[in-house]
Amino acid sequence: MSNSKGSLRSTIAVSLTNYLDAGAIVAGASGLTLWQNYLGLSEVHLGWLNFISANCLGAAIGAIIGGFLADKYGRKFIYTYNLLVYMLGVLLVMFSVNFPMLLTGFLITGISVGIGVPASWTYISESSEVENRGRNICISQMSWGFGPMIILLLGMLFAPGGYLFGWVEGLAHAIGGDGLSEQAVNAFSSRVVFFSLFIVAFIAWNLQRKLEESSEWKASKAQAKAKGEETGMLHAFKVLFTNKIAVRTVIFLATIYLTWNLVASVMGFFQPHIYETAGGVSNEQANWMNCIQWAIIVGVTLIVSKLIDKTNHKIIYVFGLIVAISAWVVIVTIGANGKAGLWLFAILWGIQGGTSPQIFYALWGSELFPAKFRAGAQGLMFFIVRGLSAVWGLLFTYIYGENGEGFTIAAYCMIALLLISLIVGFIGCPNTRGRSLDSITKERYGDNY
Repeated sequence: MSNSKGSLRSTIAVSLTNYLDAGAIVAGASGLTLWQNYLGLSEVHLGWLNFISANCLGAAIGAIIGGFLADKYGRKFIYTYNLLVYMLGVLLVMFSVNFPMLLTGFLITGISVGIGVPASWTYISESSEVENRGRNICISQMSWGFGPMIILLLGMLFAPGGYLFGWVEGLAHAIGGDGLSEQAVNAFSSRVVFFSLFIVAFIAWNLQRKLEESSEWKASKAQAKAKGEETGMLHAFKVLFTNKIAVRTVIFLATIYLTWNLVASVMGFFQPHIYETAGGVSNEQANWMNCIQWAIIVGVTLIVSKLIDKTNHKIIYVFGLIVAISAWVVIVTIGANGKAGLWLFAILWGIQGGTSPQIFYALWGSELFPAKFRAGAQGLMFFIVRGLSAVWGLLFTYIYGENGEGFTIAAYCMIALLLISLIVGFIGCPNTRGRSLDSITKERYGDNY
């Protein structure tokens, strides 16, 4: 097997982590109204679910742990154990009968997601060749799109009014008896969707635990051992924060990713809910719009995967954010109260998703740090971004209101955040295309890393 085919195979196996990450977020989002009706949850309860989920705090906690574990014990260590934690969280959601149980399930799932993400992006870059590193990162991002698309399709099939809801209804009564309330039966469809994530997680775990360790990580560890250097988490933090180049890189990447993710995290978790409350469409219609949007993301990402290793990164980056800003301008001018405005927004947001800063954050995050603390640096940034996104998710529920009365104000906030991401990314875009990780590291940090 050629190196190119080998890197593609490992990329696909590792990319299932992104499928499960985005899938967990969207599985919660697509059934949010159903859980709300079943458990009698308020908008504040929904805000807390977002706060600790794979979208925000849960992932933030996991990332700061997982990043440095991956640097100390290896990328394979993460793949051996992490998805077992994910499966536990999903099971808790599946069997939830009250809000604390649901919240705990979201938290554990989120922690697992956070642990896996920095290791995944790092492993993909380290196992790729110079000429396909960007492509492989895009493949990983495509799985981020496939997850929501498939989960939303399942949600629509199993949800009340869906083609397979009759089967769900029968299964719910067979397990819970005929005394189940209508709300309990409706929420059962979300349990089925989470079960699908459990199955994919089990398959992914069996694939990932068989992966070979990153050769670049092994070389870095051997070098550190030969020099008698410390390899603990505290030492890694010290090295990271005492290197001016690394600190500036963290600030740059965290800024472009945070300002975009504050918008994307809200849309990832609340989008169907926003369509239903501010747009006045049904749950099924909202999920269809969201599903088509994710299909567009997958398609555009596929196109970008063919271009990213051959095209100036700044062009793709700027294009994506201009489209993102245009989407929110449309929703402010045309308005959310109408299918035309909602559909145009969904299409534009889908296009930007395929060219989003997340692609470049993942790519640059794995390129601009040495192997010694590559995953740890990504974990730290992911912690910062998802942690602040958690706080923003709570604030958003208050700005947005119970019935979407604050939607316009929220939209202007989104535009401002995207403008910052555009400007900072345009100014700081690094020139790494067509260069090996080793050459980038030596140029930035010298021969000591």
